[in-house]
Amino acid sequence: MAQQITLIGGGLVGALLAQQLAGRGFKVAVFEKRPDPRIAGFVGGRSINLALAERGLHALRQAGLADDVLQRAVMMRGRMVHTRDGRSGLQRYGVDDSEVIWSVSRGALNMLLLDAAEAAGVRFHFGQSLVSADFPAGRIRLADEAGTKREIDAPIVIGADGAGSALRAAMNRHAPLGERIEALGHAYKELEIPPAGILSADLIDRSGGHDQFALEPHALHIWPRGGYMCIALPNTEGSFTVTLFLPAQGAHPSFSTVADAAAARAFFAEDFPDLLPLIPDFENDYDGHPVGTLSTLYLDHWHLEGRALLVGDAAHAIVPFHGQGMNCGFEDTVVLASLLAEAPSDTADVFAEFQRIRQPNSNAIAAMALENYVEMRDSVADPHFLAKRELGLLLAERAPQHFMARYRMVTFTHLPYAYAFERGRAQDTLLEQLLHGSVNAREVNLDAAVAALRATLPPLPEHG
Repeated sequence: MAQQITLIGGGLVGALLAQQLAGRGFKVAVFEKRPDPRIAGFVGGRSINLALAERGLHALRQAGLADDVLQRAVMMRGRMVHTRDGRSGLQRYGVDDSEVIWSVSRGALNMLLLDAAEAAGVRFHFGQSLVSADFPAGRIRLADEAGTKREIDAPIVIGADGAGSALRAAMNRHAPLGERIEALGHAYKELEIPPAGILSADLIDRSGGHDQFALEPHALHIWPRGGYMCIALPNTEGSFTVTLFLPAQGAHPSFSTVADAAAARAFFAEDFPDLLPLIPDFENDYDGHPVGTLSTLYLDHWHLEGRALLVGDAAHAIVPFHGQGMNCGFEDTVVLASLLAEAPSDTADVFAEFQRIRQPNSNAIAAMALENYVEMRDSVADPHFLAKRELGLLLAERAPQHFMARYRMVTFTHLPYAYAFERGRAQDTLLEQLLHGSVNAREVNLDAAVAALRATLPPLPEHG
């Protein structure tokens, strides 16, 4: 008889994990507090989109879904940086179009994953919230949307129910998990640039030759302003999801001083004058969309022996500035499904091994995501940062076995996040030493720099 696994949460990570487990012969039931988005529509914003990179694509390939997802995605070659004086320039993520990331709709991806999991034999139960759990007895209590409660057997339960995980709260009541939530102190609000046909012709950047989009579609657009920023990600139908990131409280600008659409319009006219005309429904967007919070979650313990385990954001929620939250969660599913397939009857050891493998990596990407916020809002227009970036590109071209930018390691390889974090720090130290404070990478003797690199750092491992 197939082993029963109960998942709490039918979002991106929960649906993909369920499909992978069912494909390995497990009997999987998923309980999701929200209604079925394929029937009720996706709840969570107008067009929240995500950055899909190699780690996430690898998980989707394992599930046989990568091609279907990419048909619904928009390629992004790099960061299009918009300066205060209206200029813009592309900073590539990788060496060429083989190293790109993909903008995908959260709602469309979730529905595709639900369909795939159901086709694999997963049973979904929507409108079912976890109320409590009796872990020693292997039972959980659920409540439907009317408040009616019931208990079911759940000897093995996995929580993929996000940063506000109900299963994590139940586990923590049973045995403290060492939970720490570190607020960033900054928050965000979403706006929208509609497809080009809705805008007047003189507002549209036709330099990319894409009539459907008001801006170059194959880029993640950033308006860095030092301490705060806007970004915009493309959607397949021609719109862009714009996100404003500001301090939550404090001196101007913050969400306490830019509290309504009137204040926001004046702020945008001053700080983002080229962006404001592209958002024709600005007032309704600004006043109608909530301010979202940004935090990092750390846990000492992800599991209760072999009875309960947390994955994805339920175990290690991070801020979104490296575009790796979903990718990290998808990587979780590959590791966990493989471990469970190898030892299906030894969940205590599997859960412990899963945490041993994944926790150092989740801590590393959490740290890199925080650092990337500073890079995106402050550094992308800084001459010294740009000089380090240029020197890094030169070293990667001359000595690719010894140098790879940290962003490329994180985004386009399967090297562990923890390795990318430490190697990136070592490489950054070397770049600082080679530049000696200069803002001109061409002043560095490249032959001497390559020799120093090879003498200082070992070759990169195989990175697939």
